[in-house]
Amino acid sequence: MHRSGAAMAWNVFRFCTALRGLGSIMILLVLSIVGVTYYALVLCNYGPALLAAAGALDALAALAVLLLFHFLLVMLLWSYFSVVFTDPGAVPPNWRPDVDEERGETAPLTTSDFNSLQSMALSDTGSPRIRYCRKCNQPKPPRCHHCSVCGRCVLKMDHHCVWVVNCVGALNYKFFLLFLVGFSPIIFCTMQFYTFLETALVTVSLLPHFIAFFNDVEIPGTPGALATTFLTFVLNLAFTLSVLGFMIMHISLVSANTTTIEAIQAYEKKTTSFWKYDLGRKRNFAQVFGINKWYWFIPAYSEEDLRRMPALQGLDYPVRSDFDGQGL
Repeated sequence: MHRSGAAMAWNVFRFCTALRGLGSIMILLVLSIVGVTYYALVLCNYGPALLAAAGALDALAALAVLLLFHFLLVMLLWSYFSVVFTDPGAVPPNWRPDVDEERGETAPLTTSDFNSLQSMALSDTGSPRIRYCRKCNQPKPPRCHHCSVCGRCVLKMDHHCVWVVNCVGALNYKFFLLFLVGFSPIIFCTMQFYTFLETALVTVSLLPHFIAFFNDVEIPGTPGALATTFLTFVLNLAFTLSVLGFMIMHISLVSANTTTIEAIQAYEKKTTSFWKYDLGRKRNFAQVFGINKWYWFIPAYSEEDLRRMPALQGLDYPVRSDFDGQGL
């Protein structure tokens, strides 16, 4: 009991209310960085360059950068707010598992089974059959974990991210991945696909101005605009490099059909057993992005995918055909 209390003393998630409040501030920070980037690239550099272009080639180059920037910006913000406002997945009320994992039978959990399971959980003996959350006082579906910040169990929980004031779980993980690909090392835990493309574009676009700044080349614009351009380049370069590493990590997680929490648990257990949900890269990808290719790169799912693929709902996951109960 003493060791448990000591562990809780270092648990930052005890300060759940503060973290939720901090998340709201971080959303404003994200939007502020977007605003500074927009000001530097569009209003201070490529907007004026388009208007003052001496030739068709210069005008076409500036227009191409502006069009691509605005497209990626729209996709980035769409993905970001989809992560923020989409419920990651909650355990349905009165949910009961349909499969008895201990006996390998399809048999719904009866009331007496549930009461027995509840008693075992409260007495710390656990159950080999069904995962149970003592905080929520309910059984947990496969791959479900309790979030101390949200105060509830989250389906296929990957992690809680204060930068989106939300958990990343079964129903919004795809949106998180799309957002993850250049924004900032500060918010690297949120930025993915469109973020990486956006900041990479900003970095490349502002690179000539950055080089000119240190070569004592005269650059048109006010001192404030030049300072903003310099700051934006440095931030986006740092964001791009930071997010690239984080993006590579999540690509490897998706390819193995696992989550951050599950990967950490496997590492702590030092297990060498195969992962029972690893169906192969193609099917693993579909478990997150769906089958319909037209929806792969937008933060939404087709109705057909939601109907045909229960895994996208976060409650039922297919396992490997060679799984015999010995793997993880």
